[in-house]
Amino acid sequence: MNSKTSFLGIDNVRDVTRVSIVAALYVVLTMVLAPFSFAAVQVRLAEMFNLLAIFNKRYVIAVTLGVAISNFLMSPLGMIDVVWGSLSTLFTLVVLRFFIPYVKSFNSRLVTGVLWVTFSMFTIAAEIAFIGKTAFWATFWLNWGTIAIGEFISLVIGAILLYIMSKRIDLDKLLD
Repeated sequence: MNSKTSFLGIDNVRDVTRVSIVAALYVVLTMVLAPFSFAAVQVRLAEMFNLLAIFNKRYVIAVTLGVAISNFLMSPLGMIDVVWGSLSTLFTLVVLRFFIPYVKSFNSRLVTGVLWVTFSMFTIAAEIAFIGKTAFWATFWLNWGTIAIGEFISLVIGAILLYIMSKRIDLDKLLD
């Protein structure tokens, strides 16, 4: 499933191109849907690209770059969101890549990705609670709930699209 030999799964120009395309798609989708991407119940549809990390470790870098660029260009929280949001994505997807080889079926991998990435939104909730001028725990729990709902929506849409695509295309071959 992941035949790449380098640590990042990026061995040649074709791999760099794939990373660049996914990062660019993440940024464009976030920009086009910016009113939803940075709202209180943030439904950042581009987050569905997190599920690509199931197929190859190069997409960990692609999505992390997409998050960094999107947050740099549009986040109302500024540089802290660029750094923290990117590190959060990197952490989340590295952990996902660690566990995914132990999950055998395609559908189970999608469910694992959706649940783990949704759960990991505690990192973003902590960021918002930390920089906020309100009670930490109340802000944390409220934000975790609302951000997780938006994340779940994005990931389920992505999982459905991948599932439909998998019926017609060999995604392991296409995305590896």
